[in-house]
Amino acid sequence: MTTQKQLHLGAFMRPVSLHTGAWRYPGAYPDANFNFGHIVSFAQKLEAAKFDAFFMADHLAVLNMPMEALKRSHTVTSFEPFTLLSALAALTSRIGLVATASTTFDEPYHLARRFASLDHISGGRAGWNIVTTSNPDAALNFGRDAHVEHGERYERAREFYDVVTGLWDSFADDAFTRDVESGQFFDPEKMHVLDHKGADLSVRGPLNIARPPQGWPVIVQAGQSEPGRQLAAETAEVVFCAPRDLTAGQALYADIKGRMGKIGRSPDHLKILPAAFVVIGDSVQEARAKRLKLDSLVHDDSAIASLSIALGHDVSGLDPDQPLPDIPDTNASKSSREQVLKLAREESLSVRQLAQRYGGYSGLAFVGTAESVADQMAEWLHEKGSDGFNVVFPYLPQGLDDVVNRLVPELQQRGLFRKDYQGKTLRDHLGLPRPENRFFSKRMNDRKEQA
Repeated sequence: MTTQKQLHLGAFMRPVSLHTGAWRYPGAYPDANFNFGHIVSFAQKLEAAKFDAFFMADHLAVLNMPMEALKRSHTVTSFEPFTLLSALAALTSRIGLVATASTTFDEPYHLARRFASLDHISGGRAGWNIVTTSNPDAALNFGRDAHVEHGERYERAREFYDVVTGLWDSFADDAFTRDVESGQFFDPEKMHVLDHKGADLSVRGPLNIARPPQGWPVIVQAGQSEPGRQLAAETAEVVFCAPRDLTAGQALYADIKGRMGKIGRSPDHLKILPAAFVVIGDSVQEARAKRLKLDSLVHDDSAIASLSIALGHDVSGLDPDQPLPDIPDTNASKSSREQVLKLAREESLSVRQLAQRYGGYSGLAFVGTAESVADQMAEWLHEKGSDGFNVVFPYLPQGLDDVVNRLVPELQQRGLFRKDYQGKTLRDHLGLPRPENRFFSKRMNDRKEQA
């Protein structure tokens, strides 16, 4: 009997919506991004809908944007990921809990301890989204005058991954005997001292926490640059990415999974989950009207600036209520310009509406009925554009409710998404193997050979 391939669904929840106007939408919670009670209810609804994971991005500085735009952003205040996810671990039982943590502005021992703790507290539901941090202002908060160069950041990230995973393997799974009669709490033969000395990092170890329930928390990677793709192929088990359409998604999917095969990793051991902005309506027209209403809440000053950047051309002097006129070629990104022109043609948007789209959220979007969105998601899955999606909600709570109460049942009815969890850990949800302990699996094999 052939088992139908199913989607994996994560929820992008920090910020609770990436759309600039989300907090202003009628009926939305303006404080949704920084209200613990609301966030608990979101997590519990997502768990009831059997989502794979609750995914948190993170920023180590207030976003570097002009004050006129910054003062309109609901991302200025957000919870620190480990604090929030540790609290949510006690109030949920199955949904995965993925935190973003930087390899540039932290130390491996710190992160190894935090993620190991979260994995133990949650019963094996932790995931680490590895980032190198792109915001240059973050450097100013960590004693630096300038950001580390892109290539150097990725070199450190690769070594950082090796150290953190090595620390997670400090103890064999059965190291803690807790023998009350003999008085021996753990077997010293089953503790490994890492003693790492590398190009950028020096860490003795061992980690002072037992091996995590999952062996290692699930490794998530978010970069799409050349170094980012290679890092994903070598280390990641989930890739969070942002292709703009199916063709771009297929290219990214084939590239990263192709690299995995070349280095001996199974492509099935990595799930590619693009961000997907989802708006559900009773009809496609109603869903589009919701999107236009949401976009209309983006203020003109940030909207026009965003469109000008996307086109590489100043549009501040154009009539905002007329269609976009012919725009001359510039040295700006050709692909970005063509995407803007294509969107303007397909949806017959005025300059103002187009600007509001780019000032709000301009990434991959599925806008329609539960049935039409399910059709699109199925196409991405079957045409090898993705293994599922990290869902971006347009506004909360209603946008989230529309997804869990309308889209998820449609996907379940088609056999495209689970009706219940089949395991307890995030690795179980994603169908990922538990990694062997690199130190003690080898010792056990050596002893078997000697015997």
